[in-house]
Amino acid sequence: MKELMLKENYNLEETIAKDLFEGVTYPWEVLPKIGAFIKELGATLDPEEYEKRGEDIWVAKSATVFESAYIHGPAIIGKNAEVRHCAFIRGNAIVGEGAVVGNSTELKNVVLFNKVQVPHYNYVGDSVLGYKAHMGAGSITSNVKSDKMLVKVHTAEGDIETGLKKFGAMIGDEVEVGCGSVLNPGTVIGKCSNIYPLSSVRKFVPANSIYKNQGEVVKKHE
Repeated sequence: MKELMLKENYNLEETIAKDLFEGVTYPWEVLPKIGAFIKELGATLDPEEYEKRGEDIWVAKSATVFESAYIHGPAIIGKNAEVRHCAFIRGNAIVGEGAVVGNSTELKNVVLFNKVQVPHYNYVGDSVLGYKAHMGAGSITSNVKSDKMLVKVHTAEGDIETGLKKFGAMIGDEVEVGCGSVLNPGTVIGKCSNIYPLSSVRKFVPANSIYKNQGEVVKKHE
């Protein structure tokens, strides 16, 4: 389905992980490859710009990482990024340039494009967040189904099998996710869309849409 394709929702010039997405049709295809890619890319980073901290952890010298934050590798923290008080990065995480990982936010197996903001009490697992995507306070991705079955992406044209047990959300460029929302396993949100606060999302939301509730998704006015 064309609307869900990587190139329709993400600007690959806005991530250090551009090569990870080479040959990919749908963004979730990269999820099993993130860890290995970080190790490969990290070894090539300029030591004048990036400091290697511990095993498979590279932090840009211009980034700000609070002492109370915890980072487990493999991980890359990009230039001018902020990893704030008590953030927990569990591994397989790429934090883009100018991105914000905030107070008590947890990341696991993710790619955050440049200028992403997950600034307050967010959980983001097995997900890809596009350029300037923003998750409001307390909004989370749920990355495993309660029945532990493989995740499908639900669309108006039918389900897409992903073959993945762990799959949080694919969030396109400049998406705004309202406070307290839950993005259920297999959620895909097209670029420039808005999700109302306290939403429970479990399907594909087209680009340039406003998600008000499960039965009401409207197009933005031009």
